[in-house]
Amino acid sequence: MTEESRLLTVKGLHATYNHSITALHGVTLSLGRGEILAILGANGAGKTTTLKAVSNLLPAERGQVLAGRILFEGHDVTRVTPASLVRLGLVQVLEGRHCFKTLTVEENLVTGGLGRSASRNEISADLEKVYAHFPRLKERRRVLSGLTSGGEQQMTAIGRALMSRPRLLVLDEPSMGLAPLVVRDIFRTLKRLNREEGLSILVAEQNSAVALTYADRAVILENGVSVLSGSAAELKARDDVKAFYLGQKPVAAAARLAH
Repeated sequence: MTEESRLLTVKGLHATYNHSITALHGVTLSLGRGEILAILGANGAGKTTTLKAVSNLLPAERGQVLAGRILFEGHDVTRVTPASLVRLGLVQVLEGRHCFKTLTVEENLVTGGLGRSASRNEISADLEKVYAHFPRLKERRRVLSGLTSGGEQQMTAIGRALMSRPRLLVLDEPSMGLAPLVVRDIFRTLKRLNREEGLSILVAEQNSAVALTYADRAVILENGVSVLSGSAAELKARDDVKAFYLGQKPVAAAARLAH
């Protein structure tokens, strides 16, 4: 991958919380323009901390980047405020479907456009695009977000991020707590946005099966270190990866256990 084709570069990232709890001590990854990159690993591997560092959200949680570099479009992320990063096109959807529960679905979506000072006409046009990708949201647009399902709230959170017109969409555990069919529909929509609009996506997932199905490449973290990277297809096919990093038994081993 050439320097010009890289949208995001993370090199030798070390991070702590409260200047004492080490969360990352050697994360390196790069994401090309128009690519979907998955960050995989078990609970506590450092996925969420990596995403928060990329979005410069660590300081809000008493976190610190101690070493390494994070570059988005040539900008040193640690020197840019999260709000400014959104205006530059780096938009994160946090873990846990953070919707404004007392606002309607449509009001939630509109807040995404307000963050980039969009005009009324731009917001209307972008709303129609979001509704085209998530028809269910159009049906539920007048309903308070707090009264919608988990899947609808996740769609709303992603739709709100799309209203900011991101160049890089950062997603933290989008499948968490959702039914498999809902997860599939959300990832299919993300893949379509990637293919049709060239949207670059960085996604952290514990659901390795779905992540490796839709991603182009993946990076595996273990105890705050990036230990393996490669194409999603290659990693998906490797039994050692399934066994040691993704918590799945290799087919041969599973067959032996069955007997």
